[in-house]
Amino acid sequence: MTATVVDLLEPAELEPLLGDANLLVVDLCNDGMYPKAHIPGAIHVSPSELMCGIPPAAGKLPSVQQLERLFSRIGLTPAKRVVAYDDEGGGWAGRFLWTLAVIGHPHGTYLNGGIHAWRNEGHPVEAGIVEPTPSEVAITLHRDAIAEIEDILPRLGQADFAILDARSPGEYQGLRPAARRSGHIPGAINCEWTTLMDPARHYRIRSDAREYLESLGITPDKEVVTHCQSHHRSGFTWLVARLLGYPRVRGYHGSWSEWGNRDDTPIEI
Repeated sequence: MTATVVDLLEPAELEPLLGDANLLVVDLCNDGMYPKAHIPGAIHVSPSELMCGIPPAAGKLPSVQQLERLFSRIGLTPAKRVVAYDDEGGGWAGRFLWTLAVIGHPHGTYLNGGIHAWRNEGHPVEAGIVEPTPSEVAITLHRDAIAEIEDILPRLGQADFAILDARSPGEYQGLRPAARRSGHIPGAINCEWTTLMDPARHYRIRSDAREYLESLGITPDKEVVTHCQSHHRSGFTWLVARLLGYPRVRGYHGSWSEWGNRDDTPIEI
């Protein structure tokens, strides 16, 4: 699969690295929070910049041109180690790091616990807006990080294939409609994204995440495709699987907003 290295940093490990010219810290908190308080030097990316915004599958990847503008704006270069964090336990940070894998960037890092762990454990913040030095980025999409409907359909029911549905149990069971058709992809395993977080440890990834996923039948020997409604929540489940060393993990960026609004896709309830 993609050669992008995805790893984890604790807040205490990140603080002494701040100011390193080869470090790019990316803030994916809500747009109103960033000007008030962010990690010193962090550059803000609005979550909306990671999605095409075109219904019905508004969560799909933006165009290559939009991605080039985004990554040029924030000053991305191949030498940069990118550290991403958010204010919700890893959904948007995971989506951003998945996008880095999609464009083939060599190194992406998740700040464990995001801004909650950072602030609650006494690390510094600053106010204002950091203006990055732009770069010139040319992008080629790496399809091995992306799942499309045509990748999923022929694999349904195969023993070495698992679909991780990161939505709520109500959405999975078809009780909370969010598209024309409700339910789940046949054979999909429901792993609601927040079950992989530990609120008692400032929303870090739960320490037994591997055991938990394997207890559900989501094992490293399988190709894993993860999705939610818009590949936001499943940005986090993709991230967790990659951090655990799962070798074949893809994000279905069309997610249920695409699958559930088609007439030709199979559904279970």
